[in-house]
Amino acid sequence: MLDVQSQLEVIKRGTAEIIPEDELVKKLEKSIKLNKPLKIKLGLDPTAPDIHLGHTVVLQKLRQFQDLGHKVIIIIGDFTGRIGDPTGRSDTRKQLTEEEVLANAETYKEQIFKILDPNKTTMRFNSEWLGAMNFTEVIKLAAHYTVARMLEREDFSKRFKEGLPISIHELFYPLMQGQDSVELEADVELGGTDQKFNLLMGRHLQKEAGQEPQIALMMPILEGLDGVQKMSKSLGNYMGVTESPKEMFGKAMSIPDELMVRYYELVTRVSLDEVKVIKEGLTSGTLHPRDAKLRLGREIIKIYYTEQAAIQAQDEFLRIFQQGDLPDEIPEFRVDAGELVEGKINLPKLLHLAGLVESTSEARRLGKQGAIKVDNKKIEDVNADILVKDGSIIRIGKRKFIKLALE
Repeated sequence: MLDVQSQLEVIKRGTAEIIPEDELVKKLEKSIKLNKPLKIKLGLDPTAPDIHLGHTVVLQKLRQFQDLGHKVIIIIGDFTGRIGDPTGRSDTRKQLTEEEVLANAETYKEQIFKILDPNKTTMRFNSEWLGAMNFTEVIKLAAHYTVARMLEREDFSKRFKEGLPISIHELFYPLMQGQDSVELEADVELGGTDQKFNLLMGRHLQKEAGQEPQIALMMPILEGLDGVQKMSKSLGNYMGVTESPKEMFGKAMSIPDELMVRYYELVTRVSLDEVKVIKEGLTSGTLHPRDAKLRLGREIIKIYYTEQAAIQAQDEFLRIFQQGDLPDEIPEFRVDAGELVEGKINLPKLLHLAGLVESTSEARRLGKQGAIKVDNKKIEDVNADILVKDGSIIRIGKRKFIKLALE
């Protein structure tokens, strides 16, 4: 194992908060002395099947712990996932069925091993212990915390003050997550900054159980491609880890310049020394932002695919967007003749049918921005009816293309 200071440098990379850092130092010292790895815990509630780059911030930190020689334990919250984490919620989550949770969990397992070393990862389902608790044990667990302290949580407090309902089962969520730490005797638990209450609950319950309390290590919430709001699929500012290399690279090139160093630090495996050199180069002007962004795109794709796939995605991006060429492969959309009137179709309707936009109003908005081209001609009339011809190419912005074909 590396010495304490060397490990701390890696562990603190991009970290938002460590509670308490002095106890982490003591745990690392003991780990080195006894040659015994720390137990690093992350809980994942599989309430949605797809992982985006924002979710990978804590996964990258887990991988760093693995590389330092520590033991990573992923808790798949098949039991807590049926309730859903109330963090940041203004209402009660819809409870998932056991089948939905397990299906999502399988998808999660496939995706997280794009980052974590499966040979150094233990996966547990918290139904193993939570599902086995009888009602007496549940009451004893609840007795370790007061309603007053539970209502100190920002989301619960806000809902309580606004007269919005808080279901009793939601109050058990932090207790159950904390109980996971007791069962594992976790040394460190990871989470986003929004998980602070839940992580500290683990410390509290471990103390109550006579255990050495875990360290709460919180990672920042990653801003999305818009550079403003947190990365979210619902906001459309995300990069999915299962998207094609071409799509991922195009999205990487849209990341605001001021966020590049943050992305390098949080979602790539570029060394800290190299990140510092990149930051200095961007600050001094000796490194062009475009070149830094090209490398960022390659570094992200290498994690989820291969270096060759990353180079190919970059080459295609440069060919299309710098030289104005078309991509090698353009998806075909077959137009139903029943949708045509005298061989024509309304363009916003066509774009919606083809799945290029979420709605016809979005198509009109893009049209007003001059983002739509048909056979390389910009469409000025956002409500235009266009003649459908075999082989016509429709392009939206820089990354979306379809080739029309008649049924």
